[in-house]
Amino acid sequence: MTATTDGSGVGHPSRGAEAGSPDTVLTTRQAAGEATARAVEHLLARQDAQGWWKGDLETNVTMDAEDLLLRQFLGISDKATTEAAARWIRSRQLPDGPWPTFHGGPGELSATVEAYVALRLAGDAPDAPHMAAASAWVRDRGGIAAARVFTRIWLALFGWWRWEDVPELPPELIFLPKRFPLNLYDFGQWARQTIVPLTIVSALRPVRPAPFALDELHTDPRRPNPPRPLAPATTWDGFFQRVDKALHRYRKVAVRPLRRAALNAAARWIVERQENDGCWGGIQPPAVYSVIALHLLGYDLQHPVLRAGLESLDRFAVWHEDGPDGAPVRMVEACQSPVWDTCLAVIALADAGLPRDHPALVKAADWMLDEQVLRPGDWAVRRPGLPPGGWSFEFHNDHYPDVDDTAEVVLALTRVDHPDPSRLERALERAARWTAGMQSRNGAWAAFDADNTSPFPNRLPFCDFGEVIDPPSADVTAHVVEMFAHLGRGHDPRARRGIEWLLAEQEESGSWFGRWGVNHVYGTGSVVPALVAAGLPTAHPAIRRAVDWLRKVQNPDGGWGEDLRSYRDPGWIGKGASTASQTAWALLALLAAGERDSEAVDRGVTWLAATQRPDGSWDEPYFTGTGFPWDFSINYHLYRQVFPLTALGRYLHGEPLPGTRPER
Repeated sequence: MTATTDGSGVGHPSRGAEAGSPDTVLTTRQAAGEATARAVEHLLARQDAQGWWKGDLETNVTMDAEDLLLRQFLGISDKATTEAAARWIRSRQLPDGPWPTFHGGPGELSATVEAYVALRLAGDAPDAPHMAAASAWVRDRGGIAAARVFTRIWLALFGWWRWEDVPELPPELIFLPKRFPLNLYDFGQWARQTIVPLTIVSALRPVRPAPFALDELHTDPRRPNPPRPLAPATTWDGFFQRVDKALHRYRKVAVRPLRRAALNAAARWIVERQENDGCWGGIQPPAVYSVIALHLLGYDLQHPVLRAGLESLDRFAVWHEDGPDGAPVRMVEACQSPVWDTCLAVIALADAGLPRDHPALVKAADWMLDEQVLRPGDWAVRRPGLPPGGWSFEFHNDHYPDVDDTAEVVLALTRVDHPDPSRLERALERAARWTAGMQSRNGAWAAFDADNTSPFPNRLPFCDFGEVIDPPSADVTAHVVEMFAHLGRGHDPRARRGIEWLLAEQEESGSWFGRWGVNHVYGTGSVVPALVAAGLPTAHPAIRRAVDWLRKVQNPDGGWGEDLRSYRDPGWIGKGASTASQTAWALLALLAAGERDSEAVDRGVTWLAATQRPDGSWDEPYFTGTGFPWDFSINYHLYRQVFPLTALGRYLHGEPLPGTRPER
């Protein structure tokens, strides 16, 4: 069997080429080259004039429901917003009545309760078929009483639930010393920003009567608040349940001057952390609760702090004009990801062969350099004296830069020939110093804080909404190790400790757990390239075990996928419908491991090329990003573009070489 050429040097197979033959390899390379060219063109067209990229960040309908509840609570609802949000919420309902928290997932009780209440506020009648199906589903699963604490807090704001039956969260928490258990800085940054305003709400217990009852969401409307059974006192859960009962009793005898001082201290803490754009930490939930808390303390809606806060919340809304029946829909993002999306886009374009001095890359580098955070934030509580130098995830978030974004921004910047090399080098040096200083005691890195590993916060009855601490993870640590390798510091003692931790964290299967992406495919796709970049030979047992696992879980269609249920059910690990982003993650690991000519890579690249849309993009309704494992999932709409392009680029051009930045 022979191949012919058209003079371009690209082989074209004869008919009947056998799988695995040189002709097939040439066909795959040709398809990969054409797919890469289309993807590059598509991605370049999506760059903003200022230099950044940002895809939609889709989560679940609790964001939309809570936005409508906030507007109802503040008395600022408007018909157009309510109707557009309601259309979006309805479009996400499952046929049997509930709402899921990720595409293809099962119904979830709290999301269904909140979506149902939001639709009631929008005017949907409780006896409408879709509403009756939802309320029946809720009752079958225990009703409102079985919902999470956050859901019951929202209902308590309107008198649909008793404040006495919500776990107590005293504002005096803000006075706990930083070394005392359960102080504010024992919580992850996202939980900390949410808990402080909720201590104000919990202390004041406001009720703004609702325009209707919710009897249809109780298993027994005559007994809507059934007592919850106590766990044995000898267990941590039982211990903290009894602490909560004690805090409810303390509320009745709390010293008024102390409580007033705590409320004022909490308000100052909130105001001091408001970003320049009016938001808090660049994420929607803390902004929502901060607005409510400050409003309860007397800030009117025209106060500059609240006015800016409400305006920032409007910027989380994504409007689409092509909703059901051609009517507009409004989706609320939990946050926005321009820094993350931009650095990943730069890596993808550079690895796909775009020249290092291409104007799009230089413009993106300029924007990222301007976004470097040069002021201390909450991270400095655990690392006092460490000079700043990280990057955040969002447009405006100077208080909470994160290690993961910083590592990936550095990896992006090392791929750009910037016209001001000294400016670039200063930024890289600041970033490397800050990242090194954020290493936890065990040798690994977490996202936002160092050594944020207290076992107690997750035990609190209040904290049933997902992960509330920020321990080190394999994916973040891998990105840092890869960053050090590309800076020529792969043998730095900090990097070597990170490598040792990663090797110890490998699962028996050969995979790694993915904290911020779904799941073991993401973890493995992050770790293997980092270990190889840092000098581990591709023959190392850890690398070979990872390769064997990826081959084992490859889907029959040639792609890879992993369902979010893998966070709870080990039977789902490595299993799920093939997606563009997860296929790319697996390919990145295999390519780094020297498997470029393997059948697994050939099948994966072929799947990517075959599933690409004519415009150079990929379709991916599945959620492959993680906020809290299982509890809060994310569909990053740009993941389907940047990761496949990176994988195809490395398939065509080889792995980027670490520690080889050109000197200027």
